[in-house]
This record gives sequence, structure tokens and C-alpha cells, in this order.
Amino acid sequence: MPARRKARKRALDVLYEADLRDLSPNEVMRTYLERIEKPHPDHLAYTISLVDGVAQHLDRIDELIASYAEGWTIDRMPVVDRNLARIAVYELLYVSEIDDPVAITEAVELAKQMSTDDSPRYLNGILGRIAEFATR
Repeated sequence: MPARRKARKRALDVLYEADLRDLSPNEVMRTYLERIEKPHPDHLAYTISLVDGVAQHLDRIDELIASYAEGWTIDRMPVVDRNLARIAVYELLYVSEIDDPVAITEAVELAKQMSTDDSPRYLNGILGRIAEFATR
């Protein structure tokens, strides 16, 4: 698994736990860092930047997801999908070295592994619309 995909998977783990336990993503990240092996994996810096970035911009990210999620409120989305979307939207809007198609593809690939059969197509649609908005 490529390093950035591992970083996204770890960020998803942290954001998922924070979401389920109604805790701050940064608080969960701190406890996560205490639990993982040392020396820390190379991709951990990107994991931290994703979690921190999503946490800093959560209101704006959720606002965009909610406005482009046709037929669903953000609270009704499966927790995995909601947090994959958050990571991808953060990358679309705030990480200039990640191309939009890469951010979308990575979210879709993780959804194929970790969510429902409908999730990859659904996330691809939402993220494609947000990417179109972001490039205007």
C-alpha cells in the first residue's frame, strides 16, 4: 500500500474514532500516537497533517459535503464515508500538491475496502461536484 494511502487510512481511523466518541480529532490523534509503534512510520507526518487540517477546517468541509450530498444529510452518511469525504475535501481545498483526481480516487479506493457497495460511487459523485466547485 502506498505511503500516502497508509496515511489516509490512519487518518480515517483517527477521525472515525473521534466521530463515534464525539471527541476532538486532535485529542484522539494524541492518544493514537501514544499507542503506535516506535519508530513512527514515515507516513505518520502526513497522517497528522490530514487530521489537523480536517479538524481546523471541519465546519467549512462539512458545509460543503452537506451542500453537495444529494438526498443525504451529513449525519445520515455512514461514518466511514463521512470521514473519507472529509479527508478528500480537505485535500481538494487545502493541499495543493495533491491533484484533485488523486484525492478523489484515494477516497473511492478506501471506500471500496472499508465501506458499503454503494459508497465508492456515492463518494465519487459528491467529491467530483466539490472538486468542480473548488476549481471555479
